[in-house]
Amino acid sequence: MKKFLVLFTGIFIAVLCLAVTGCKAKSENKTQSSEKPEKNIIVGFSQIGAESEWRTCNTENMMQAANEAGIQLIYSNAEQKQENQIKAIRSFIVYQVDVIVFCPIVQDGWDNVLQEAKDANIPVIVVDRKIRTKDNSLYAGYIGTDSLEEGRNAGRFLLKKYKNASGPINIMELYGTIGSSVSEGRNQGFHEIIDKDPRFSVVYTESGDFLRSRGKEIAENICSESPAGTLKVNGKTIHAIYSHNDQMTLGFLEILDNYKIKCGKDITMITIDAEQSAIDELCRGKINCVIECNPKMGTQVMEFVKSLVANKPIPAVTYVPETVFTEYDALDQIAPRGY
Repeated sequence: MKKFLVLFTGIFIAVLCLAVTGCKAKSENKTQSSEKPEKNIIVGFSQIGAESEWRTCNTENMMQAANEAGIQLIYSNAEQKQENQIKAIRSFIVYQVDVIVFCPIVQDGWDNVLQEAKDANIPVIVVDRKIRTKDNSLYAGYIGTDSLEEGRNAGRFLLKKYKNASGPINIMELYGTIGSSVSEGRNQGFHEIIDKDPRFSVVYTESGDFLRSRGKEIAENICSESPAGTLKVNGKTIHAIYSHNDQMTLGFLEILDNYKIKCGKDITMITIDAEQSAIDELCRGKINCVIECNPKMGTQVMEFVKSLVANKPIPAVTYVPETVFTEYDALDQIAPRGY
């Protein structure tokens, strides 16, 4: 029998309203035996959505890790809406899960619902994206990517790529979701590096909300107003594009191909996530640098869940290991990504 339940939030809440009086019967109703049964751990997991291969891999990895650990996972897809995540977390509180795990779509606006979880003695683990709270004791810990370092790695690659160039070097930044910790970190880390070099200048920034469709839309708007075969914004030629995720990048590349603009050669492309599709474009020479954002954190999350259930603390911050892939590497030796 599968150890996790995949439920749509609306259906889940409706079922709770009918069954709330029986919610507490987790392991108490099991048949007594000569040996004390191991506690049946239940985790409520609120995911942002399924907008990319990265996100799908992250969800599947979490489910697989829960299954292997013998943990029941109640899954809720927020469909890119914070209000859906808040509803899901409240549903998990009503259900009296042992631990709540959630990937916050934005940083702010969680204090009230996390206080409710704390009042119910349910610890919370934040994954992938960070949050801002007035009281850090409202959640047990964070595990995910180091978005600041991802941004720094993007900047470091540009320094290497253009070490012999005189400049100026005009950069376009495809920003992720406004208000998300990963976008803010990737932006801040990038500027920590490039702002020290007067040759580099970000001449245009626009949010693509981490979506492929938005990457295509932004590219179409810019390309349609640029001279044939070039990419210009406000009269300035773009030399490099720094994209906060692969999906926006892939959408952008699709439109550049339509307009016969040679990305990877005439324009340097840097992207973050390291989906297989982005690695493929790196191998084809259309992307110059791919920075990994590791989605496979499920095993560590489930270890933290077990610690919290045993009333043991977990680290306040845990970063998953990540790699940088560039045009200077032996590209034929990159292992399949799996997402």
